Amino acid sequence: MPPSSTPPDEVHSEKFLHTLMRRQLKLSAACAAAFLLVLLGMPLANYLAPQFMATRVAGFTLTWLIVGVLFFPFVWIISWLFIRRSIALEQDEVNSVKR
Repeated sequence: MPPSSTPPDEVHSEKFLHTLMRRQLKLSAACAAAFLLVLLGMPLANYLAPQFMATRVAGFTLTWLIVGVLFFPFVWIISWLFIRRSIALEQDEVNSVKR
C-alpha cells in the first residue's frame, strides 16, 4: 500500500473525529426516526383504522403482513443504508482531509 500524503495526525485529529461523529449522529437519528415511525405507527394505524388494517392481503391481514413479513426487510434496509452511508461519510471526511 503506498504511503499516504496526509500525516496520520491530521486524519485522526480532534476536529476530524468531532465532525465525523456529528454527521454519524445525524445519520443515526434519521435511521432511528424511520424505525420508530413504523414501530409506533403500527399500533396507531390499528387504533385509527381498524377496518383498513384488517384488510386481507396475500392471505394475511394487513397488520400481520406488515409486522410479520415486511417489518424485518424494512429493518434490514435501514441497516444496509446506515452502513453504506456511514462508510461514505468516513470516506468523505478522509478525502476532505487529504485535500
